[in-house]
Amino acid sequence: MSTRADETNDPTSPQEATRTSDGWAPDLLGEGYQQLRFDLGEDPDGEGWIEAVLVRRKMRPSETVAGAVLYVHGFSDYFFQTELADFAAERGLAFYGLDLRKSGRARKDGQTPHFVKDLARYDQELELALARVRSETADVPVVVVAHSTGGLITPLWLDRRRRAGRVAPIAGLVLNSPWFDLQGGSTPLANAVLRGPVTRLVRGLARVQPMRALSLGVTTAYGDSLHPSGAGQGEWDYDVSMKPLTGDQVTLGWLAAVRRGHARLHRGLDVGVPSLVLRSDKTLFSGRWAEECDRADVVLDVRQIAQWAGCLGNETTVVPVPDARHDVFLSLPEPRRRAYETVDRWLTAHGLAQRA
Repeated sequence: MSTRADETNDPTSPQEATRTSDGWAPDLLGEGYQQLRFDLGEDPDGEGWIEAVLVRRKMRPSETVAGAVLYVHGFSDYFFQTELADFAAERGLAFYGLDLRKSGRARKDGQTPHFVKDLARYDQELELALARVRSETADVPVVVVAHSTGGLITPLWLDRRRRAGRVAPIAGLVLNSPWFDLQGGSTPLANAVLRGPVTRLVRGLARVQPMRALSLGVTTAYGDSLHPSGAGQGEWDYDVSMKPLTGDQVTLGWLAAVRRGHARLHRGLDVGVPSLVLRSDKTLFSGRWAEECDRADVVLDVRQIAQWAGCLGNETTVVPVPDARHDVFLSLPEPRRRAYETVDRWLTAHGLAQRA
């Protein structure tokens, strides 16, 4: 039987000394935030013992709980968006952010960031997180909010839950620039090549060399637009060891899993609940930061998001946010305000928000 080596379980560590009886410990976000580690056992993809980490914003005495948010990050990312958490709490929504296995707080030394061979593996921690949210908030509705690759992972999960007859307590889905297709094709022919020969090649190589990293070149445009240390002197001071300015390396096995997820999405899902899809109004692929990068999605092709959003099933609302970045909630102040106003209206229209 394997054992795990994790300093957070050392009884002499400051974090362990302040752990609550129900498992919560102080989080790196500081006052008002706590984390809970889920033991996921041996990695089916062969990289040792794995965990996931749920982070919660502690509700304040003056705040009421009428619902909850479960937030799921994207690739080369982790939860740090406290502004989003505050926005939710102001609307009566208890907020929880999940760092998936081998991501952010959950990644251990020697593990390949984000590596899985099957996106359905994430169902394990998603179900654990949802069960914990439900146990702490009773029977309130839960809104899943997800970004980028999380915006692919979560619809696939919800479709599997719906097919198993387990939609509740999920009541809504908000996707922030979801990754719905392999970007890079600027013409119909290029897109056909990416979906056909390139994808088949990736799948074939992934079977024999799943851990092989792809040489995609170094781009800093997105990271430089966000972080204060970058060329764009951004306003979001996150931990670059968990969200590198250049992004994490992409492996063949992981990309093959993503492409299988894309194919399943394109055949049509039914997530079982209303969805709101937010995206920028334009794409700008650039290797280096320029001022224009602050007002466009420099990671994904927003046309693909628009094209495939209808595959979510149920009621789907798609809203392009002018001048938004890839993470619309990390945009410049004006597009960020528009994004939050859009979410506010959507939550209210669906009875999922309650003002104090």
